[in-house]
Amino acid sequence: MGEILSTNVKKEKAVLVAASFSPDDSSRINEYLDELEFLAETLGLETTRRFTQKLERPEPRSYIGKGKVEEIKEYVRSYKIDLVIFDDDLSPSQLRNLEKIFQCRIYDRSLLILDIFLKRAQTAQAKTQVELARFQYLLPRLTRMWTHLERQRGGTGTRGGAGEKEIETDRRIIRNQISVLKGRLEKINRQGVTQRKSRSKIVRVALVGYTNVGKSTLMSLISKSKVHVEDKLFATVDATVRKVVIDQIPFLLSDTVGFIRKLPHHLIESFKSTLDEVTESDILLHVVDYSHPLFHEQMEVVNQTLSELGAANKPQIVVYNKIDLINPEEGEEFDENDHEYFESKRLMNGSDKNAVYISATNKVNIEKLKNIILENVMREHLKIYPNYLQPNIY
Repeated sequence: MGEILSTNVKKEKAVLVAASFSPDDSSRINEYLDELEFLAETLGLETTRRFTQKLERPEPRSYIGKGKVEEIKEYVRSYKIDLVIFDDDLSPSQLRNLEKIFQCRIYDRSLLILDIFLKRAQTAQAKTQVELARFQYLLPRLTRMWTHLERQRGGTGTRGGAGEKEIETDRRIIRNQISVLKGRLEKINRQGVTQRKSRSKIVRVALVGYTNVGKSTLMSLISKSKVHVEDKLFATVDATVRKVVIDQIPFLLSDTVGFIRKLPHHLIESFKSTLDEVTESDILLHVVDYSHPLFHEQMEVVNQTLSELGAANKPQIVVYNKIDLINPEEGEEFDENDHEYFESKRLMNGSDKNAVYISATNKVNIEKLKNIILENVMREHLKIYPNYLQPNIY
């Protein structure tokens, strides 16, 4: 894959493909494709059409059925489509078969997410982690149509012959890159461990949540500092840490990468060092987009990812954000400042006292959230300093 987008170049055109294998998938497939389209837009692609199909199981050779393959092939040829994007991961053989049939580049969900991370990573650590994950993912999936490694060969004269010889050359390049990146990442991680040890005697709070739920906006509000905020998926890839003081009680607040459905395994593995901000935190601030129709499912994705990271049992404050965007149910009347309404919702959802409904954009219930954070921070603070008397010891 070459560079996807330049400001002076026309956007590449893509079509989206999703298959449903159960009744649950069928009812949610449009929401899943909405998210896939948002991912494509985040990478700078123009989506022109969606294709869906109901199947009992994925087709071994092409993931989707022969009839749907022919339908997509005709559309790709007629409208000069550059990419076909699948909402699930494809096996190496499926990807090769589909590229031969469609004669254009094929993305699966993981590769799309990896390229977004690569585009958005800013720090040396994040860039190295994403490059490593991407190379590990690409290694078994190389095809003759992919020329994205061309720029990494430089002028070394290491070109192989056509076809399979060229692929073998690419594989050697990738294996060498993986080795170099692992060594670089190990060095960066050692430096990170030293930095985190220096902050070990202060309570640490980590913002977690599905991507694009408003974590960075909330980070800016609580820390009173400028943090990059953008209405795009994965606006934050690098961990950001700020020192916050509430009622003379200090703590560290970190904003971490957002989670997402079907987050690539290689990405989780490579990002474990950055996600140490989560695993080594004392309190998790789980931010939820309460206006999203599938917010319960998004919460499950986040909790499952936390479980994979070994952070599921940490104290958690659930922050239901974007209450200004929800529509009341029929017969209900409320405004965003109606505390009684949201208190009743909190009880209905079975949440404990560590749940709060806010609007970060409109600054609704932020003081209540700060009070809940302070209560939890004080509890953890006293574990570190059981004989604590004077707040301003830092």
